[in-house]
Formats: sequence, structure tokens, C-alpha cells
Amino acid sequence: MGNIATSIDEQIKRLEERGMIFDLGVEKAKEILLDIGYYRLGFYWNPFEIDRRHNFEKGTVFSDVVALYYLDVDLRNILLRSLNRIEINFRTKIVYYVSNKHKHSSTWFVDKKVMHKDFIATFNKHYNAKFIENNKTIKLHHKKYINDKYAPAWKTLEFFTFGTIFKIYTSLVEEDLKIDISKIYGIKKTKIFSNYMNTIIFIRNTCAHGGLLFDLNTPKEIAVTPLIKFNNNNRHSVDSSIKVILYFLNTISKDRKEEVELQIEQLFSKHETNEVLNDIITKNIGYIKNS
Repeated sequence: MGNIATSIDEQIKRLEERGMIFDLGVEKAKEILLDIGYYRLGFYWNPFEIDRRHNFEKGTVFSDVVALYYLDVDLRNILLRSLNRIEINFRTKIVYYVSNKHKHSSTWFVDKKVMHKDFIATFNKHYNAKFIENNKTIKLHHKKYINDKYAPAWKTLEFFTFGTIFKIYTSLVEEDLKIDISKIYGIKKTKIFSNYMNTIIFIRNTCAHGGLLFDLNTPKEIAVTPLIKFNNNNRHSVDSSIKVILYFLNTISKDRKEEVELQIEQLFSKHETNEVLNDIITKNIGYIKNS
């Protein structure tokens, strides 16, 4: 769009000049553009562009762009519920196992016998006046216990981000304790466990901030183990990330894993008669039915 705002009519004209076919009708296209936005929808017609001038492949229809957008939205919504379940489960495991291993210290997250000094040195970036003010439970704790510098772990960690919770895990001094936690999820090597957790956190952050999924690639390659069967050699793909999510979900609730797996299969099956979208699902996302 450049640096000058354009009207809906100008946007429609520009897209038509580039070869877009408004098979849903111009008025419906205007409604959609005012709903989703030209800029955001542009990410979803990008796969149909054939040159640097943003011309579209012959036969590109607006309905395919919109369908791809909603495919992405639906997939994001399915994954967010699963990722939230994994996050809460992991948070609970950290609080439970570390707190019970170190019952002498309710604020073990700043105990040098439990945590590496580098984490403790930066802890006040996480736990500060703003953190206390923004979280009612923590605020009430300090009002009641005025001499406490920190609330206990089972309160404090409830309000930390997934990324911070994982940082707490990696900052544990005792390697055996980290192994005990990773083994809960059937993984003996903490290096593999960390690789999978980083994948989950990356996808979670992408979903939470409305990022695109259909052409996403993880920054780090997902590790190979006998625990997960990947569809292809692209272990940066969304489908490979989904396999990791489903694996962790299965260790928490087999029923929930099967439910989510079915939801994803049904979502992709809706588009298998659309050659354009099916191509994106198999090549970009990396999904293969009944694999």
C-alpha cells in the first residue's frame, strides 16, 4: 500500500489491475476488506503473487484468499486451547515438584541452592512494583504479609508467562530435578525436552499475537526422537510443530489429544476439494492426512 492511505474503491481497483477476480462480488469484497483489513489480508494473497510487482497468478479468486485467512484463524483457535492446556500443566508440574523438593523455601525461585545465580540476579525484572500492582492475588498477599519480599511460588508462578516458566525450568541448579520433570512427559534427555518446549512456546506466542501459521517455520529445527513420527523431512514446518503439541497433549490427556487431532483433520478435510488450498495445506503446512 506504500505510505499513502487508499480508499476501499482504490484497493479494489488495484487488486483487479493485478489480476484478482472478485468472485464473491465487489460489494462483499468491500465488506471483507473493511472487516479484516487490506494490509492483514495481504499476507493471505501473497502466496498467489507471481512477481515483485505483486501481480497475481492467472485465475486467482478472492474467495480462495478469504478461505485461506479463515483456515489460518480456525487452526490458530484450535491450537491455542491445546497450548493453554500444556502451559498450565507444565506450570503446575514446576510448582509442585520443585516446591515439594525444597519445602524449606516457599520462594525457592530466588534461592541460590535451587536456582542459578544469573536467573536470581535478573528476577526483579519479572517481580517488581508493576507486577504486584497488575496481579490482584500478589497485591493482596503483600498487603496481608507486609514483610514478605515475594509471594510463595504457588502464587507467584501463576502470573508468569510461559516463557518465564520455562526459563525457571532451565535455570534449576539440580540436573536430576530437571530430568524428573522432563520424564513426566516421557522424555529422558533435557536437551530434547527443551527443544520441544521451545517449539511449543514459539507456536504459542505466534498464535497469541495473531501471527500467520500457514507459511510459518520454526527458527530451530525440531529434534528427532522415536517418540514422534514426523510426516516429512521439514522439521521446521507447522505440521511438525503440531506433532509436538499433540505428543505433549497425549501425555496430559489422551482423550483431549484425540479430540484435537480430529478437529485438525476435519478442518483440513473441508478444503481438500479446493486444489489451491489443498496445495498450501500439504506443501506449506506439511500436513498429510492419516499419516
